[in-house]
Amino acid sequence: MLLNELADKKILILGFGREGKDTLLFLKKLFPKKEIGVTDQKFDKNYLEKLKDYDVIIKSPGIPFKILPKSALNKITTQTKIFFDNCPGKIVGITGTKGKSTTSYWIYQTLKSGGLKARLVGNIGQPVLTSLLKVKKNNVFVYELSSFQLTNLKKSPHVAVLLNIYPEHLDYYRSFNEYVNAKANITKYQTKQDYLIYNAQDPRVKNIALKSKARKIPIRGKYYELNRAAAKAVAKIFRVPTLKKFAVLPHRLELVGKF
Repeated sequence: MLLNELADKKILILGFGREGKDTLLFLKKLFPKKEIGVTDQKFDKNYLEKLKDYDVIIKSPGIPFKILPKSALNKITTQTKIFFDNCPGKIVGITGTKGKSTTSYWIYQTLKSGGLKARLVGNIGQPVLTSLLKVKKNNVFVYELSSFQLTNLKKSPHVAVLLNIYPEHLDYYRSFNEYVNAKANITKYQTKQDYLIYNAQDPRVKNIALKSKARKIPIRGKYYELNRAAAKAVAKIFRVPTLKKFAVLPHRLELVGKF
């Protein structure tokens, strides 16, 4: 959805966590006179009843599609979807059941040290919509994408990194296959001008890669080896040097002591 299409719409923000608050801030700056609706189960047990009164519903990732009324589904969009539709810069999207935060951080470090105007956003804890207010064509967004953010995406990033797929979030999805399909959206809409960096050792990832139209770059390795290989592959695409040493995020394979 393009931003100018929101101008005459009655908008509701569904879910008011970190991403919902960023969405409200963005919309208030974009449309200062517009009244924006907000609903969340934290302050309204009947929060889903409001959906029928709005034209556009911007859903937060943590709210499963399976609990929403069918009548509201064609009105649903998300922060991620709006960002992808309106970002003039390049997007490097990273997903996987495990390792996506570390990989995103290392790719960001690599591009930043290579002199690119890189920004780290998404599931790593940085909402994206307010970034659109100052975005430029030379910006590169390193976007950590959870399956929740990928679920109804209709556009894929210029560079996609797919690390692995294991059974997870099965309380959120109707089936494991639905979860796998959500992950597959990271490459589903790519073209021959795009790149897919994928784990050639994961059979589910390989199956998704086979269907991809993008230029494919297979990577291999376990844990940090795989994360490092992904960062090196992105460095090659953007023609920047690969870092010799990466800073590690807290709580990832971190030594806590010997007992």
